Amino acid sequence: MNSNDMIGWAKDLFPINRSLTGDGVRQTLDYLKAINPIINTHSFKTGEDVFDWTIPKEWSIKQAFFKHIESGRVYCDFSENNLSVVGYSAPVNTTLSKEQLVDHIFTDPDQPDVIPYVTSYYKERWGFCMPHNQQLQLPDGDYEVVIDSELFDGELLVADAIVKGRSKDEVMFSSYICHPSMANNELSGPVVWSALLKYIRETYPNPKRSYRFILVPETIGSIAYMSRFLAEMQAYMRAGFNLSCVGDERGFSHVQTPFNDTLADDALRAGLLGRENVASYSFLKRGSDERQYCSPLAKLPVAGFCRTKYGEYPEYHTSADNFDVVTQAGLQGALDVLIEIVDAFETGLFPRATTVGEPQLGKRGLYPTLSQKNRYNNIRARMDFLAYCDGNTSLFEMVQIIGVPLKTVVEEAQVLAEHDLVELFDTPAKAERI
Repeated sequence: MNSNDMIGWAKDLFPINRSLTGDGVRQTLDYLKAINPIINTHSFKTGEDVFDWTIPKEWSIKQAFFKHIESGRVYCDFSENNLSVVGYSAPVNTTLSKEQLVDHIFTDPDQPDVIPYVTSYYKERWGFCMPHNQQLQLPDGDYEVVIDSELFDGELLVADAIVKGRSKDEVMFSSYICHPSMANNELSGPVVWSALLKYIRETYPNPKRSYRFILVPETIGSIAYMSRFLAEMQAYMRAGFNLSCVGDERGFSHVQTPFNDTLADDALRAGLLGRENVASYSFLKRGSDERQYCSPLAKLPVAGFCRTKYGEYPEYHTSADNFDVVTQAGLQGALDVLIEIVDAFETGLFPRATTVGEPQLGKRGLYPTLSQKNRYNNIRARMDFLAYCDGNTSLFEMVQIIGVPLKTVVEEAQVLAEHDLVELFDTPAKAERI
């Protein structure tokens, strides 16, 4: 998979004004459907109850700005940066003094030169966002204030793509489409998600496992999706991954499930072993849709996957979250981790040896026929792998035990299976004496 595709997709989508609802979400989904036509959308109407939540009104916006009347200078022009308006702002068209206006302006004094990202989805208000230093320089006087927006009964859209496998057992990948122009916090997830879906469709036309791909507005979208599909997700999901902030090059992060004891946790630990700057976070540090998927009555096995975790990099939720943060290499690094995890699922997670004792590898060309101390240390991974092929130890667990990358473990499983030295099972197999 070419990382140029992902960075190109992200740059195409960056200008679109996404929110919980509206044409920005529709435009984004239409774009992603062109990459993966199997994407389907599901609509929830305004006022519809989804568990303890209610679908809000749909929001549209055409323009927004405020203008200093005496000088004619325009500020917070929505057409220049769609972070300049508080998300879901109600319409306004009035004249205000500077003192009245500043009550509706949001800044971040700790980061005085960037525009903060602010929303008000569930309480009607209006407002603007701007750099703190710019607000300090606003001239005295009156201002024309315009937000040409509309809140109306409409719909909230979620999307999914189901890749049916030979087994109904599912692996799930979820991300979100509800943020305006922020490259890492929004667009890295959907583009890596799209590239992974494309990889599975092209590489595994008849996969062993089934794969469920979900795109939702964060929080209420995952709740809405579960309100329709939770029963089948609980029945078939064996591991899930929520993708957020997967586009930078600074590190890799695993947000654990509540008890850090699922196949998804094992998979991420394995996929991240040996990579640089890996961090693991307790579920107490959760912040994205893993909150909903792992909630006590849903109890889905969903771990969070990030490059640098949301909230842990300075550009997060600001206008500085741009393509200085998200790079081709960053996106590709995230995709590589997920591809290795998928390849492990498709190889067969639970290898079981077919011989008592170590097999005679040399006669199969799998072991050097000349023995000398320290000469063939690289064969050690193969021997260690075979030592744990009991049919109950997963490839993900083996990575942790023998300390080699997941890609190497998968390759060993494939090579040894080709020589009939291991059998590969999709579920744990009871090891029987031969």
